[in-house]
Amino acid sequence: MKQLLLRWVLNSFALFFVMKLIPGIQIDRFGDLMLATLVIGLLNAFLRPLIVLFTLPVTIATLGLFTLVINGVIFALAALLLKGFHVTGFGTAFVAALLFSIFSFILNMVFRTK
Repeated sequence: MKQLLLRWVLNSFALFFVMKLIPGIQIDRFGDLMLATLVIGLLNAFLRPLIVLFTLPVTIATLGLFTLVINGVIFALAALLLKGFHVTGFGTAFVAALLFSIFSFILNMVFRTK
């Protein structure tokens, strides 16, 4: 449970950094930041595997690069589901998802979460 909370906080920091770096991302309040992190995590855990499964031929044909598009879709979908989390377009969501993945990976490696 402690690891899960630590990972959630670290991913919230990653999302905060992305929001500060990319002008097309806006989060209204701190609670919206925490909720957006939770929704992105849940979408990645439950919806992303289904999308990857259904798009497997495209993913194989692009040597796995299509998963970057899937990450952008998940990020944009989270923005559509939440009122306080705004993304201006798919291009912004694509870049934001890429940076979010990188920052999240680095923070989780530094703090050694599983």
